[in-house]
Amino acid sequence: MSVPGPYQAAPGPSSVPTAPPSYEETVGVNSYIPTHPAPVPGPTTGLMTGPDGKGANPPLYYTQPVPVLNPSANTTAVQTVFVQQPVSFFDRPVQMCCPSCNKMVVTKLSYNAGVLTWLSCGSLCLLGCVLGCCFIPFCVDALQDVDHYCPNCKALLGTYKRL
Repeated sequence: MSVPGPYQAAPGPSSVPTAPPSYEETVGVNSYIPTHPAPVPGPTTGLMTGPDGKGANPPLYYTQPVPVLNPSANTTAVQTVFVQQPVSFFDRPVQMCCPSCNKMVVTKLSYNAGVLTWLSCGSLCLLGCVLGCCFIPFCVDALQDVDHYCPNCKALLGTYKRL
């Protein structure tokens, strides 16, 4: 009886070669695919969240087991971690999930003087509007920067700068 060489088939019931397992089967890739939660119906305010006019995506989340500090108990707590998509702030209210109070809110706007306001004021001064007309840009919201606040917890959520 001869020993099979590197290029000889071993004697056995099947001489048909079988394919080795794939990388995904071996390592277990794609064994857990997180699913997105169902979208939460929000208030119909007619407000847009971005320049394309589409609504905000619901926050993504995943759960991760967290070890418990008590080693005598054989239990693990499950912690839910919310991952929020970046929000673009503009000069109109945005519907989003507040990271401070974790509530779905429509932001409250606050206007304050920014670079465009001061440049407009200086330009009007150079044009001769010195008797108080140069301060008109401080009264026009379209020339000022916009701060977005949470109406629930009053936290600053973001700022839109004109320049």
